[in-house]
Amino acid sequence: MAIDYGKPLEPRGPVMYTVKDDGLPLRNRKEPITLEVIHEMALKVRNWGKWGPNDEIGTLNYATPDMVAKAAKLVRHGKTFPLAIPLGMDGPQTGNRGRNNPVLLMRHSGADAYSGLRDGSGIRGADDWLITPLQAGTHWDSLAHIFYIDRMWNGYDCREVYSWGAKKCGIEKTGAKATGRGVLLDIPRWKGLDALADGTPITPDDLDACAEAQKVKVGTGDFLIVRTGQMEAYNKRGSWGTYAGGDAPGLQFETAEWLHKKQVAAVATDTWGCEVRPNDAPGIYQPWHWVVIPNMGLTMGEIFNLKALAEDCADDKVYEFMFVAPSIPVAGAVGAPVQPVAIK
Repeated sequence: MAIDYGKPLEPRGPVMYTVKDDGLPLRNRKEPITLEVIHEMALKVRNWGKWGPNDEIGTLNYATPDMVAKAAKLVRHGKTFPLAIPLGMDGPQTGNRGRNNPVLLMRHSGADAYSGLRDGSGIRGADDWLITPLQAGTHWDSLAHIFYIDRMWNGYDCREVYSWGAKKCGIEKTGAKATGRGVLLDIPRWKGLDALADGTPITPDDLDACAEAQKVKVGTGDFLIVRTGQMEAYNKRGSWGTYAGGDAPGLQFETAEWLHKKQVAAVATDTWGCEVRPNDAPGIYQPWHWVVIPNMGLTMGEIFNLKALAEDCADDKVYEFMFVAPSIPVAGAVGAPVQPVAIK
């Protein structure tokens, strides 16, 4: 099957596109991921029209108010675990793809106050600016972040993202929907490791086996948090190195179908890009992204700090919790910083 990436998609409409689920794998996993394989998977997991022709938040719709209420009952001890890294110049970014680390600028400092420069305003104090790419630290990707050919989530034309921002599927549309039951799958601890080696794929079978070992189920409306240990491994070395954009453990391409069947609300990991790198897709950059964001409508979180949460879950053997993670509502943004909090 040849795919003409210069040819526009069919006109957008409320219809859902599906392919026959015959239970057969789309590829032999020893073979590379091709454009044809990506297209087949895209159709297999496509949710366009599922929540109506005007939907802009995709799988976050699975997290219903009833599920949020049930998740609140998981809070038993009041223990809170912030999952974000600090936004600062010592972050992981290298300038690759135009992403630099945040710069904090003190517009008015303590020295200004001490010298009396602001006495005319009637108050002494400090004021600051933050200059940053919106995906430099812990963040959610919006559904306007990745396009499939010339379409984004729900079939919207990619040209709905203008130089001044996204008219459709901007991060502000998610509101407080990133709230509900969180589930941690601690893959390296389950395997008896401190961290997975870079390039290690996490397969659907791994996700199932880890969940079974941890006695937790992943289901509709859950916020799935997957630990690889990569962030901790780099922190132990004392340098971010190639963490941002380099090789990494992560979700295998085939997990797209697993996530689709589980109907999770969102997924997040402690890596720069969620999916395994290298991607086993010569000449194709981030193929899993192509499938899950614009086709499935899956919100994904990256650069989550999971160390303290994982240690607590290992101690009390409880891998589910209340999860609250609304992003900064930057109007028209295709991603934004977040301070996720797990509450147990």
